Amino acid sequence: MDAPSIITQVTSPKEEESCPAPGGGPDKASQSSINLKKQRSRSIFSSLFCCFRNYNVDTTAIHSTTVLPPVVEENGGFQKPSAKYLLPEVKVPDYGKKCMVIDLDETLVHSSFKPINNADFIVPVEIDGTVHQVYVLKRPHVDEFLQRMGQLFECVLFTASLAKYADPVADLLDRWGVFRARLFRESCVFHRGNYVKDLSQLGRELSKVVIIDNSPASYIFHPENAVPVQSWFDDMNDTELLDLIPFFEGLSREEEVYNMLQKLCHR
Repeated sequence: MDAPSIITQVTSPKEEESCPAPGGGPDKASQSSINLKKQRSRSIFSSLFCCFRNYNVDTTAIHSTTVLPPVVEENGGFQKPSAKYLLPEVKVPDYGKKCMVIDLDETLVHSSFKPINNADFIVPVEIDGTVHQVYVLKRPHVDEFLQRMGQLFECVLFTASLAKYADPVADLLDRWGVFRARLFRESCVFHRGNYVKDLSQLGRELSKVVIIDNSPASYIFHPENAVPVQSWFDDMNDTELLDLIPFFEGLSREEEVYNMLQKLCHR
């Protein structure tokens, strides 16, 4: 397995200029229905992170409706979800909270095989007996965002990258135990060239699930549950995560997610 196949991501414009794109492999779609992103092509390093292509996905055969949450038993415990679900049973401190699915690459961090002088983390990743260094930049205000979301939601990390990269990054990023669960590429549905995060497989009621992600392809099955964010690379003046906190504070108090998400997408 070569290095670019471990991590999938959107390509930074700076990396595009210095690294020619190889042929083949999926590209991550960055076209948003609310014009938050511009489409970018893949660099030689990009496919180790989360990449998609073919944004026009037919969802009629796959789109699901409602998945019931775990049932509370008379003794106060929770029934375990069916084995087909991706998430374990809801923990007692999170019962009654909505589920927030959070993407990793270009949403919370930007990673590269190219050395970054101001990298927050340097993560060694072993590939076919060779250790590669992955340089990771944290998006501005990510610490404040994660801490607050952990108070308001049952937070789940869901990335199309492989665990050998994403798991150690999450260990370094999430010092507070915000992520109740971590889902990686094997939990995605590979559909028409895209790694899609099928929210109906979580084992949570869809009207109480929200996904925050920079790639529309990743939530193409459930766009009505999504909060799109702009892909982030290295702009240290970015405030998008900070600006979203008041919105999510309001969303956490709603009965279901759809009304506020519709207002967000049409503003």
